[in-house]
Amino acid sequence: MMTLTKNFLILTLRSFSTKAAPKTTKPRKYTFIDSLRVHVRGGAGGQGFQKFGGSGGEGGCVYIKANKDINNLKTVIEKNPKKRYAAAVGQDSRRHWILGNPGEDVCIEVPVGVSVKDEHGKEMADLDEDGEEVVVAKGGKGGTIENSFLGQKGEARTIVLDLKLIADVALVGFPNAGKSTTLAALSRTSPKIAAYPFTTIQPYIGTMQYPDMRQITVADLPGLIEGAHVNKGMGHKFLKHIERTKLLLFIVDIDGFQLHTRYAYRTAFETILLLNKELELYNRDVLEKPAILALNKIDLDQAKEKTRTIISQVKHLPESLSDVDPEFHPKQIIKFDGILQMSAKNQDSVEMVKDLIRKRLDYHHEKERRLNEQHGIVVPDSLKNFQERLRLKNEQRKARLL
Repeated sequence: MMTLTKNFLILTLRSFSTKAAPKTTKPRKYTFIDSLRVHVRGGAGGQGFQKFGGSGGEGGCVYIKANKDINNLKTVIEKNPKKRYAAAVGQDSRRHWILGNPGEDVCIEVPVGVSVKDEHGKEMADLDEDGEEVVVAKGGKGGTIENSFLGQKGEARTIVLDLKLIADVALVGFPNAGKSTTLAALSRTSPKIAAYPFTTIQPYIGTMQYPDMRQITVADLPGLIEGAHVNKGMGHKFLKHIERTKLLLFIVDIDGFQLHTRYAYRTAFETILLLNKELELYNRDVLEKPAILALNKIDLDQAKEKTRTIISQVKHLPESLSDVDPEFHPKQIIKFDGILQMSAKNQDSVEMVKDLIRKRLDYHHEKERRLNEQHGIVVPDSLKNFQERLRLKNEQRKARLL
């Protein structure tokens, strides 16, 4: 009896031991990352040599540098998943090496368009040009007679890298308005396209190519919803990207918009006003940008009655606000440079959109140039100006390390 019980226990234990181990969770996959928190620490300064008056080397610095070949912050996290950066310490002064060498700097390369903020949200730098850089954690001073030959600690802080895409044109519209289809038609980009809201969950940038080789970039961003200004839906994840664009292209479905059966239906005119209002509540300065209104899917309006009504209402703003409930009324009404009737599936209407975008961009660029001349503002060549600033920065950094 004892033998049978013992054998039963052994078989039971073996059955438990042969069970397959639970599968490990898959590592998180990152697609498009436009905001990232990292910890940075400058290297400590080396110790001085009091007996011979030797100075320790300065600690290395951590700095952020814009690189045009990087598209998003995904590259940063792939290179360093721990998101912690520490520069090297300065070399101690020694009997046969009186002046210690400085610690090696650490460079974090980020996309052009990154805003660097401290943990309290205060902006430290805006890296809008390729090669531009900023020191985010200074190295500690080496030990000298001034600090009793004791090397100092380097700066340590948490910073936030916030990417705002730089594009010529931003597509603005509620989900399923046809923005992704429009981008695919305007450029060579192939964003995900489907007949349901929130197909676009990450930004896409396409490039419009013209016969004379002129190129204009267009950003398709996650669709807005009502309440985006208080971060509902994609909220700020979308809105922050339009701040650096030059022109807004509103894409509006002539049949209106309804996110879900639980939500109220909005007419095309109400949709335009709600988009206007969301931009206004987020940042009123955005409404000063040049804008074009594109009424999409006009092929579904065979009689053109809806199209004519919408165009009339937009042209007669603000008087036509009386047609809708006061909840849709923005305080500042955006002024459209043009109203287009289009179908993203019709190449002729797409070419018309491309042509108007180029004309409006050129017009506003020339207008700004003349305005600067009238006020005696001399705008230097941005490339030469930037290269000069970069050269001075590099010289200062080298001088500090000597």
